[in-house]
Amino acid sequence: MATITLTVNRQRHTIDCPATTLLVEALREHLRLTGTHVGCDTSQCGACTVDVGGKSVKSCTMLAAEAEGAEVTTIEGLAKGGELHPMQAAFREHHGLQCGFCTPGMIMSANDLCRRVPDPSEDEVRHWLEGNLCRCTGYHNIVKAVRAGAASIRGGK
Repeated sequence: MATITLTVNRQRHTIDCPATTLLVEALREHLRLTGTHVGCDTSQCGACTVDVGGKSVKSCTMLAAEAEGAEVTTIEGLAKGGELHPMQAAFREHHGLQCGFCTPGMIMSANDLCRRVPDPSEDEVRHWLEGNLCRCTGYHNIVKAVRAGAASIRGGK
């Protein structure tokens, strides 16, 4: 067993778990943050994407111990004071989801893109999201939502 201390969604947590515990397992099973989904266990689908130290990470391929001491943000940690994060609001407003299974990973990945490229083009959004799979949509509304979320984050409309 390993004792791991993480700051998740601005709260410090100490968990005891096997050294082989994946970050996604620690989040879902130990901290009960189930917004981070497990889709493939091979880093192909992106449903498990979270923010670790300011970068989007597929948490199904990262050991929880590797995140020791890191700031981790999950989909649950984006909203503040009951108000949706601009990217969450954009996905809702622009119908960037259908079943919702991929949505948390898409939003977390999109936030990372917007930190790197504040005004991403449609092609940049599509390229960035290649590692996030959606089985329901044709990605049109997802791309539209990401671009609208980026504009809202920048303070534009």
